[in-house]
Amino acid sequence: MSNPDRHGRRRPRPNDRSRPPRGRKGPARPPVEDAARQAALDTVAAVRERDAYANLVLPGLLRERRISGRDAALATELAYGTCRARGLLDAILDECSDRPFDKVDGPLQDVLRLGAYQLLRTRVPEHAAVSTTVDLARAAVGSFAAGFVNAVLRRVLEHDEAGWVDRLAPDPARDAVGNLAFRHAHPRWIAQAFADALGDTGEELREALAADDARPAVHLVARPGEVSADELAAMTGGDVAPYSPYAVRLDPGAGDPADLEPLREQLAAVQDEGSQLAALALTRAPLTGSDQRWLDLCAGPGGKATLLGALVGLDGGTLDAVEPSAHRAALVRGVTGDLPVTVHEADGRAPELPAGSYDRVLVDAPCTGLGALRRRPEARWRRQPSDLAALARLQRELLASALGLVRPGGVVAYVVCSPHLRETVETVDDVLRGGGVEQLDARPAFPGVDQLGDGPHVQLWPHRHGTDAMFCALLRKL
Repeated sequence: MSNPDRHGRRRPRPNDRSRPPRGRKGPARPPVEDAARQAALDTVAAVRERDAYANLVLPGLLRERRISGRDAALATELAYGTCRARGLLDAILDECSDRPFDKVDGPLQDVLRLGAYQLLRTRVPEHAAVSTTVDLARAAVGSFAAGFVNAVLRRVLEHDEAGWVDRLAPDPARDAVGNLAFRHAHPRWIAQAFADALGDTGEELREALAADDARPAVHLVARPGEVSADELAAMTGGDVAPYSPYAVRLDPGAGDPADLEPLREQLAAVQDEGSQLAALALTRAPLTGSDQRWLDLCAGPGGKATLLGALVGLDGGTLDAVEPSAHRAALVRGVTGDLPVTVHEADGRAPELPAGSYDRVLVDAPCTGLGALRRRPEARWRRQPSDLAALARLQRELLASALGLVRPGGVVAYVVCSPHLRETVETVDDVLRGGGVEQLDARPAFPGVDQLGDGPHVQLWPHRHGTDAMFCALLRKL
């Protein structure tokens, strides 16, 4: 007899011969050589076992195992795609297993997620997806798991992705946000945060969620005074980006940007165009009086500090860069060593720098990173709503510190890579209520960028601008 599932329906289960016996392990049979899928599986396992970052683990595995070309592309698609779609895959696999999916052993969960992703979201032939996943299960877990994996995946094949979504997603008439969250494999709380920031629960919310699943272009930043965007595009085969005067965009399949000569020579670096625009907005805000001392209060790992240091250096000014982590402070020193940048290893909330002495201050505050989910495959499932309270408090403290360090008439740019209102407009509003500061209209500091809304802050979006969802507010100390 089948057991009822959580919806009250009877849950068909694989026959007993295909179920992995509890407490018994059989000898593993070496799988057919499949370096790409093994690298993808090892990446997914690293994310689950030690909270690793997929975009850091996989490139190392590809280099170490000398996987390139089509195999590297397949490994990338499977690893990142499986991490992005985890919540959706888990819901489907829960329906297809004879036990709650969260009770299945972790290594077997990894294998099943990888197999289900191939069946539902790739063009891999069904027989190949099933057989290779069964082989991975034998190697990773043991021969006893082969029948179970085969049976579960055969059940997954009963519907395509759209069919499963129609069966399992919340009713759109009752929960439009929940329905879109499920369809686009986002936790509901993140989809709600996007809806709140957009003021939309329909088509634009769908576009914003869908953009997180699209493979993003690689964005480069040319170092001011060293190379132009046109020259960088010619050297890398990329395209000059539409907004930042220093940005170049590369095709997602262009290979590892670290291999490009301009990056090896530190003429350029990888940096999202939205991050460039937020840093540049600080430099474009109107200012009277001196403009020689700039400060990056949250500088690690050094991308914005490098851009700002190069720009202020062109006019004979200097940049102080503050970073509390010794490791990240070393990274900042490494990328800014030939620029007029002084790195201070200190807490930005109390950096022991002279009060009221800086003309421009950047606060690129730690945040949930919800604006860069397309670049961090597993991040949507790692972050929790409970993270917000501590982050919001830290953000307010850093912004208050910046306002104490900037001179009267000076400008502070508050930047986070998130559209969550608690991290963006609510943080700024809290500081404004304290008095002594006015908010500037940031939109003129983003020339040529369309769809910026009513201001005075700027919120960029992947689906509107092709950038990460960066938020920027400009404040002037009275």
